[in-house]
Amino acid sequence: MSAAVRYERSGSIGVITLDRPDNRNSMTPELLDAFSAASAAARADREARVVIVTGNGASFSAGADFKSTLQRDGDNRAPNERSFAMYEPFLSLLDIAVPVIGALNGHAVGGGFGLALVCDIRVANRDARFGANFTKLGIHPGMATTYILPRLVGLPRAAELLFAGRIVSGAEAAELGMVNHAVAEAEVMPRALELAREIAGCAPIAVRWTKHSLYRNYGWDPVSAAEGEAHAQSRTFETEDSKEGVAALLEKRAPVFKGR
Repeated sequence: MSAAVRYERSGSIGVITLDRPDNRNSMTPELLDAFSAASAAARADREARVVIVTGNGASFSAGADFKSTLQRDGDNRAPNERSFAMYEPFLSLLDIAVPVIGALNGHAVGGGFGLALVCDIRVANRDARFGANFTKLGIHPGMATTYILPRLVGLPRAAELLFAGRIVSGAEAAELGMVNHAVAEAEVMPRALELAREIAGCAPIAVRWTKHSLYRNYGWDPVSAAEGEAHAQSRTFETEDSKEGVAALLEKRAPVFKGR
């Protein structure tokens, strides 16, 4: 397994660690491939009763790395299928049968915020930044963000956050209901481990079935939502505004959108 993402287990608690702090744990092909492998290892680990997902460094994940090519050379699939494929490795967390805790050590933005949302429980660094800034880049949100976020914070708040591409602190994220707990940076992993141990101390078969029932009864289908988003996202990738938004991000200036 690539060192870009590691899966390790201590006792009954598995940990997936994004380990490209030099690149803010951004979504490069290398990191996404490694995440797929780590997620598969977690799914196959019958000794794990809880899985924690965290990052190394100042960011949990900064989302897409616009300096690299996320879509593979020679990939002849339809644009919406290529768009969905960028998020599929992170969405594989949804296939883990045991509870998944996001230990959000640092900033989680864009696709990195989406990764945080697909965790069952989130413990956040109260001073880090969280949100889906897609519209500030001229891009439609992806990774089921438009599906999950309203279910956490309510439709009006999600509308405001997503329309404005707003980024909030971990402390505000807790107030809004995006995360379960907001603590000091040094306390993120200890708090996540405390929760993991509490859950791991419960009957594992009962916990797995409780997770299954919880989401089934909630009508949970984020993968279909992400597939639907991919259609809109692939269309916005083709606009001049998206090219301007990404260029402005890389050049560290305000974008000038023209609606075309």
